Amino acid sequence: MRILLLCSSFNGLTQRCWLELRRAGHEVSIELAVSEQAMVEAAELAKPDVVICPFLKERVPERLWRAHRTVIVHPGPPGDRGPSSLDWAILEAEPEWGVTALQAVEEMDAGPIWGYRTFAMPLEAPRKSALYNGPVADAAVELVAEVAAKAGDASFVPVPLDYRSPDVRGRLRRAMRHADREFSWEEPTEDIVRRVRAADGSPGGRAQLCEMPVRVFDVYRGPDLAGRPGEVAARREGAVLVHTGDGSVWVGHVRLEQEGAVKLPAASALGDLVAGAPERPGYSEITYDRSDGVGVVSFDFYNGAMSTDQCRRLASALRYAVAQDTRVLVVRGGEAFSNGIHLNVIEAARQPELEAWMNINAINAVCREIVRCSSQLVVTSIGGNAGAGGVMMGLGADRVIIRDSVVLNPHYRTMGLFGSELWTYVLPRRVGAETARRLTRQALPIDAADAVEIGLADRMLGGSRLDFERRVLEYAERLAADAGYERLLAGRRQVREVDERRKPLDAYRAEELAEMSRDMFEDRNGFRQARRAFVHKMRAEATPEHLAGHRELSGASMAGDDGESHM
Repeated sequence: MRILLLCSSFNGLTQRCWLELRRAGHEVSIELAVSEQAMVEAAELAKPDVVICPFLKERVPERLWRAHRTVIVHPGPPGDRGPSSLDWAILEAEPEWGVTALQAVEEMDAGPIWGYRTFAMPLEAPRKSALYNGPVADAAVELVAEVAAKAGDASFVPVPLDYRSPDVRGRLRRAMRHADREFSWEEPTEDIVRRVRAADGSPGGRAQLCEMPVRVFDVYRGPDLAGRPGEVAARREGAVLVHTGDGSVWVGHVRLEQEGAVKLPAASALGDLVAGAPERPGYSEITYDRSDGVGVVSFDFYNGAMSTDQCRRLASALRYAVAQDTRVLVVRGGEAFSNGIHLNVIEAARQPELEAWMNINAINAVCREIVRCSSQLVVTSIGGNAGAGGVMMGLGADRVIIRDSVVLNPHYRTMGLFGSELWTYVLPRRVGAETARRLTRQALPIDAADAVEIGLADRMLGGSRLDFERRVLEYAERLAADAGYERLLAGRRQVREVDERRKPLDAYRAEELAEMSRDMFEDRNGFRQARRAFVHKMRAEATPEHLAGHRELSGASMAGDDGESHM
C-alpha cells in the first residue's frame, strides 16, 4: 500500500511510524508540512492510498483531505479536541488518557474515528515530553499500523464522532494561554512541579527567578527546607534548588525571557546571580550502584544532551566504576540514552566553536573509558532513543542491549559534522565497513529490531522502562556468574590488543578530530547554521533532501523531538 506520512517534523514518533509501516511492507513517502502547496503537491506526487499524519500542528488543506483519505493521530481519547491536549491532561491530573486516529474534515479533531487506544496516566505528574515519547508514542504506533490495515479493507467505515457514545469521554479544550503556565514560588511544591511538567519540554512554566522572568523546565521535588519562596537555596551539577511555599524544588533548566536566549542548565543561565549559592547534595544526573558482581553507572541527561561538564563527570564516574572489583559494568542511559554533544550550551557560549571542540573531546573521553575497559565486561543499556554520537558511545561495549521501542539515528549528516566518538572504530567493527558507510550517509533512523539484525545491538528486550532495566540487570548478573566469564574477559582483552596493534585507538580519535576541526572551526558543511536552526527551532523551508528523495528501500537492512543535542 502507498502511504504518505505528512508531519510537522520528522521527530521520534514520526520515525517510529515510518519504520513500523516499512517493516509491514508498505511504500512510505515523507513530507514536511512546510506550506499548503507543499502538502498538496506531495499528495499529488505520491498518489497515496491513505495519508497519515502522526505529528501535525498545521491544518490539513481542504484540497488534500477531499481528494485523499487523510487520518490525523491526535494525542487524546475519543472526543478530545484542541491543540493542548497533553498539557491539560497533566495539569488536571487525568487518571486515564489516550490517542485517537480520526479522519480529517473541515472542523479540527471532529472527524470520524478510525481507532483509539487508552492508557493509565502515571500517579506522579509526568513531563509532557516523557508522556509524548512514552505511552502516547507507543499507542500512536499501534494505531498507525491499524489505520494502514483498515485502509486496505474496502468494507471498513470509520465511526462518526458522537458525544452520546460511552466511548467518547473527551471534550473540546481551548489552547493553553501564557497565564495558564504561570506559577508563583509561594505555591506548594507539588503544584509547581505539575504545572512545569505540563509545559516541558515546550514552552516551559513561567515564573520570576532572581528577579528575572524565566521559562522553567526539568523540575524535581527537593527537600522540605524553610526559606523565602523564590530564593535560590543551593546549586548542584547545573541545577538550582529554589524555596517553595512548602519546601523546595530542584530546577534543572531555564530559559531567560530575552530575545535570542536558549534553554540552558539553570546555573549556567542564571550565571553570577546564583554563583554564591552553596553546593548541596540531593540532586545527581549520574549515580553508581553495585552488587557483588555487577556495577551500574546510570546517567540521565535532560533530552540526552551531553555538555562538556556532564561528559567530564560521566568519564570520572566510569573511571571509578572500572576500578571496582565487580565483574560486569552496566552503562545505563536515561529517558533518552544520549544524543551527543550539547548544542544549546555550545550556541550560548561566548566562543561556540571552542566550546564545541571542548565538548567533542570530553565525550570522546567517555567513549574511550567504555572501549578501553579491560578489567570487566561492559554492557550498555539503551532504554531510550539515541542519536549521532550518543549511538556511537554505546557501541564500545561487549554487549549492547536495546529496548524494543527505541529508535537510533547513527549518523551526523543533519548537523554538517563528520562525527567523532570513535565511530570510525566501533561502528565498522559491529556492522562492517559497507553498512557503516550506508548508515552514516543515508542519515535515516533504524528501529531496535533492525539494529539487532545488522549487528548494531546484540539483544532486544521489551516491557516497560523499569521492566527493561530489571531484565538488563538480570542479564548482567548472569554474565557475571557465567562459568565462561574468564574466557570472555580474556577474549575482550585479546581483541583490544590485536586492534590496538593494527591501529591505535588514538589514531582513530586523531583522524576524526582532524575532520571535526574543519567542520567546527572552518564550518565547511554548515554546522553553524544547522546548529542555530536546531537550537532556535527554526521552521524548515522544505523537506530535507535525504527524506524528500527517499522512497522505499528494500529489505530490513535500513530498519530523534524536542532536545538540545545533534540528533
